[in-house]
Amino acid sequence: MPDKSNLLVLRFSDAGDIPNNPTLPVLVLKKVIQAGKPEELARFFEETWPNHGWIPAWRWGVYEFPHYHSTAHEVLGVFSGQATLRLGGKTGATLSVEAGDMLILPAGTGHQNLGSSPNFQVVGGYPKDQKADLMKGTSGERPQADRRIAQVPLPTGDPIGGKHGPVGDHW
Repeated sequence: MPDKSNLLVLRFSDAGDIPNNPTLPVLVLKKVIQAGKPEELARFFEETWPNHGWIPAWRWGVYEFPHYHSTAHEVLGVFSGQATLRLGGKTGATLSVEAGDMLILPAGTGHQNLGSSPNFQVVGGYPKDQKADLMKGTSGERPQADRRIAQVPLPTGDPIGGKHGPVGDHW
């Protein structure tokens, strides 16, 4: 189970173009796993999450434009490098992340890469049976996106701690 002393719980209000989630906070777990070789960290995330109902879907970075997903919650496991991310859209917060950190973003949460090391990469995933769309906060997305966000079911557990992790405590 993750060390809860390294947990950040962040709530974001509606940012206008980015809805954020009206009820669920963003969970940031710093140093879920101590730094190691990038491939080892990536495999840790990819092998652990499915045990708790989260499916790794890709390896890459984080887009440099603000975006959110209205059809799925998302988990990001940083396995290489570091980045400065904006969470919650223009009214949100800026956060530094590095290899070994993990972010759990409820549906609707804005996220954006403001700058990163050249080797920054994450494993991204979603709860089983959820597929993410890509919303950019453009005119006409809402209120349909808001309705989809409200219908996204809660995951069955936390990507690392299962039923006893921060998702169970805060969602």
